[in-house]
Amino acid sequence: MKIYGDTNSGNCLKVKWVCDKLALPYHWVEIDTMNGGSRTPEFLKLNGWGQVPTVELDDGRTLAQSNAIIRYLARGSDLIPGDAYREAQMNAWMFWEQNTHEPYVAVCRFHIVYLGKTTAELDPNLVKRGYAALDHLERQLGGARFLVGEAVSLADVSLLAYTRVAHEGGFDLERYPLVRRWIGDAEHALGLPPAR
Repeated sequence: MKIYGDTNSGNCLKVKWVCDKLALPYHWVEIDTMNGGSRTPEFLKLNGWGQVPTVELDDGRTLAQSNAIIRYLARGSDLIPGDAYREAQMNAWMFWEQNTHEPYVAVCRFHIVYLGKTTAELDPNLVKRGYAALDHLERQLGGARFLVGEAVSLADVSLLAYTRVAHEGGFDLERYPLVRRWIGDAEHALGLPPAR
């Protein structure tokens, strides 16, 4: 299997983390997205959306969209709860991540890390909505160790990717003791080094 990704992208790291956790063999192909690497004719044959991550399976089929990829790769593993209701809760968190968290927390980080903007130059609405997402996470983590109970799941993988580096987008994680505790627990459960 080949993973086409950018190691600075949380969405790409989700795929790497799941493969590493589950000991799935893969070859990482680094794509320089800032210099058009995901827009070449060769790449667009793999993924017409021109986005990373993209996975090319051993049989040549391709799959895109980070949460769809990790959902596929983790089938049958304990990263997906065995209980149908818990699995649905996991899915809900993964949908929420792409809808209500990533578009604000990750986009602020992109503007600072990739585009070199200062926090003062960020769109105040993006910042406000990013904090609203982090506020929601903090409230939800008061009742359980992980997002779907006491075991790490794909919900945690999905949300860890950009939450652990939210400070790079100008967000003050000191305001969120439960989120910081969860980051450490999830990193440990997934075998990841602490975020810088």
